[in-house]
Amino acid sequence: MTLDRQLSYQSVLDGLGQGVLIFDSDDRLVLDNLAARTILGADLKLIRANGWPAAAAVFDTRLIQPDQTAEAARRRALEAARPVRFHIYRAGEYVPCWAAAVHGSGGEVFTMITIESPDWSVISDLLTRFRDEVESAAAATQGHTALILQTLKQAKPTDTVEQVGRRISGFVNLISTHMHRVSRLVKLLRRLELIRTGQLPAVIRSERRRVVLSDFIEDFLEGLDEITLIDPETENHDYRARVAASIPEGLAVLASPARLTDILHDLLRNAIMYSMKATPIIIRAQAAPHSRSVQIDVIDEGYGIRARESERVFAMFQRARQPQIIGEFGYGLSLYLCKHEVEAMNGKIWFESEEGVGTTFSLKLPAWRDGDPDNASSEPANA
Repeated sequence: MTLDRQLSYQSVLDGLGQGVLIFDSDDRLVLDNLAARTILGADLKLIRANGWPAAAAVFDTRLIQPDQTAEAARRRALEAARPVRFHIYRAGEYVPCWAAAVHGSGGEVFTMITIESPDWSVISDLLTRFRDEVESAAAATQGHTALILQTLKQAKPTDTVEQVGRRISGFVNLISTHMHRVSRLVKLLRRLELIRTGQLPAVIRSERRRVVLSDFIEDFLEGLDEITLIDPETENHDYRARVAASIPEGLAVLASPARLTDILHDLLRNAIMYSMKATPIIIRAQAAPHSRSVQIDVIDEGYGIRARESERVFAMFQRARQPQIIGEFGYGLSLYLCKHEVEAMNGKIWFESEEGVGTTFSLKLPAWRDGDPDNASSEPANA
């Protein structure tokens, strides 16, 4: 018995994890699957009754830009004969979709829409983590504030400002730590939102510039003195003195300076936190051989990553379970963000590590080349 006799189109479609809708050339819905019925719910009845116009209306809820609509994606797919990516809004999240032209044996052209199944567990995990962090920070801050007020009320007239300051400084430091953690989590969630809602590629396109690495890294290192890079609870030391750079003159990449700054902050933070305070950290750049790209390395002589932990490195909310790493505060999110942001800049990120020896995180970004057509939409500017 041949395969086409054993399987029906419907059974194959119902076995997919993505929602599938197929419209004929008269805009009628001729096929859908189980995942589509789950994702769209009652809206699918409307689409079955009214065809593509109803689907476009459902899909374009909360979309403003005309070139981002489902109809615009469908037109591009039919014209280009290749799948076109777009997004729909469902239950508080922008869900990635594809529009594609499918040619029937009789010459008719169908439109196939595929809808990725939303990962609601990720949203639930995010909200839980954010709620727990804010609740913890609020409760701790209220408690520390009450202790500060009590200390001030109990101060004796003979106490000096320095004596009172010493009594409350510990409470102030604890409040500062909690506020730093909440602020950092909010920034991470903002970056994650761009990824989850599909906005990151457009943001990268608007931000990318000619970035001269020697100037950029010099400014980057000088700016470390103006930010709180590591968690305030971590033992304080002059980590800026540990960082050295080796950046040849003339190297330039096509990148978003803001995203590159975030990425290097994250890689440098990990290098500092997961190595002894006396060991050096090097930021190095070089033209990648046999490719139109530039490689940037962040090299430490730290604890290293166990081989069996390697799959956790770029996973969301995952951290290596080595004692030295678990002992430091972190959310397990920054490297996941770095991977997506590097790839959105048409780059690649990876690492090499040996436990007890150190770790090198490397990323490749497109090299800037004067007159390159790929740079046409970017404003040349030193960052």
